[in-house]
Amino acid sequence: MSAGNFIGLGLDAGGTQTRWALADGGGAVLAEGSVEGMTGLLLNSEAGRVQLRAALVALAATVRSHGQPAAVCAGFTGVDGTARMLAEMIAAPLEISADAVAMKSDIEIAYLDLFAPGEGYVVYAGTGSIAAFIEAGGTFHRAGGRGVMLDDAGGGFWIAREALRHIWRREDEQPGAWRDSLMALEIFKRIGGDDWSFTRRFVYAGERGEIGKLALAVAATAGSDPVARGIIESAGMELARLATALIGRFGVRPVALSGRAATLHPLIEQSMRSSLPSGTELRLRVSDAHHAAARLAAQSAKKED
Repeated sequence: MSAGNFIGLGLDAGGTQTRWALADGGGAVLAEGSVEGMTGLLLNSEAGRVQLRAALVALAATVRSHGQPAAVCAGFTGVDGTARMLAEMIAAPLEISADAVAMKSDIEIAYLDLFAPGEGYVVYAGTGSIAAFIEAGGTFHRAGGRGVMLDDAGGGFWIAREALRHIWRREDEQPGAWRDSLMALEIFKRIGGDDWSFTRRFVYAGERGEIGKLALAVAATAGSDPVARGIIESAGMELARLATALIGRFGVRPVALSGRAATLHPLIEQSMRSSLPSGTELRLRVSDAHHAAARLAAQSAKKED
């Protein structure tokens, strides 16, 4: 069988969107795209499982219109003891064995796309935030990535939460003050209204990925609203803290900053750079983790043949 006949599907799933790619055994990307966000946390409720199953069925239909994968490498957040269940849900609509689905953390795949093991540190800012280091021997280490309920500072959800917290604390002290805030005006436009009921419904009945998208409004007003600017700069400081934690544990190495939230505004990179230990090399990198996952899956298919 030729290398091109070993097709692997790579998934890079997150709260905001899920990117997918198909690659052949030679490493060439055959097709790619994106669908709605997915996380392993959806497995924690019946409604979430229904939503996830429907999303995976739609994903499979799209993927199979380009080619039939023989193996899958899937990077998901929020997967611990539910990896086998998720592998079975991914495999079913693709009509492959669950044993052909390798479950990895999304940050592990992103790391392997950006660095060789032992080479550097990756700080990833998406809906949440995490830093990772994989030793030359393959041992995975992390800092952060504890979820938006506990931390994930510097990620999109955290940026949005900090903005909303500021807006409503100010409303407690001075009702109607939001009218003088460009950040509040932009956020309320995206939420649908300025009454507390709109914010309450958006936050407490919404998905974390949708909430995280409010970070776009904060970034859009950071050039003219001092509060928005402060939040964006603080995000960079928080991301620097994650890298600094790993540097303290494993020594000085280059740091790669990646993820959609990392590119919301240049101030994030600037603030992170100025907050890192002196002499630390920082690069802003685009991670095509779905490509890396697809190539891993294709290689796995070749080995199993």
